[in-house]
This record gives sequence, C-alpha cells and structure tokens, in this order.
Amino acid sequence: MSALNEDAITLLSTTTIASLASVAATTLYTVPAGKKCVLTEAWLEVGGDVGASLAFTIGRSTALTDFVGTTNGDNLDADEDIMVVAPVPSATPSTNKIYPAAVIIQINVAVGGNAVAGVVYLFGFLIDV
Repeated sequence: MSALNEDAITLLSTTTIASLASVAATTLYTVPAGKKCVLTEAWLEVGGDVGASLAFTIGRSTALTDFVGTTNGDNLDADEDIMVVAPVPSATPSTNKIYPAAVIIQINVAVGGNAVAGVVYLFGFLIDV
C-alpha cells in the first residue's frame, strides 16, 4: 500500500520566503524520481502588510506560470493573512499540468511588495510512474 501522501491530496512542501520585496524565483518542490505530480493549490501566508504591488506566479522552473498565472497579493494586509491560489475552475475548466520526475516547481515574485516574510504551503498528489 502507498503512503498517505501518494493516495490523497497532501501538503507537498512548506517554504519560507525571507522577503516578498525581492523579485526572484524560489523553489517550492522537486518531483521525486519514479513519480508524477499534480498540483491542486498553494496557500501564501504573510508576516505583515505586503502593500499594493505584490504580484507572483507559480509553475515549473522553465515556465513559472503554468500552474498559477500572475496573481496579485494586495489584499494581504496583516500578519497571518493567508490566501489560496489555484487554477480557476469555470464553465470551461482550466487546463492543469502533470509534472514528471525531477521537475522543479517555483514561486516567482514578479513584482515585489513590502519587505515582509511569507510562507508557501504547496498541495497536490503524486502518481507512480
């Protein structure tokens, strides 16, 4: 029988970002050997007011936008505010990706906000290859 994190949507990683003011990509997860990964959502928790300018994306390191396109964080106004980001389902469902082994998933702060820390909780499930 497989471990729980291979049979259910689970927390794949918890990653701290020291400053959301820094425009940079940060690795969240690397798909393990012998597995494929489907991401379901990410949660961004902040340590204070990020300001009006924060914009970020999430995706494979070679694309950076193929899971979640540009997302504004301007409604994160206080310590321990948190937001969920995911492809938006609609009448025409969004296309999602299956990431093969060794793919690196990153969050990319495209436009920096205020110099507050953040924590990204990445969720999804693994498939045996």
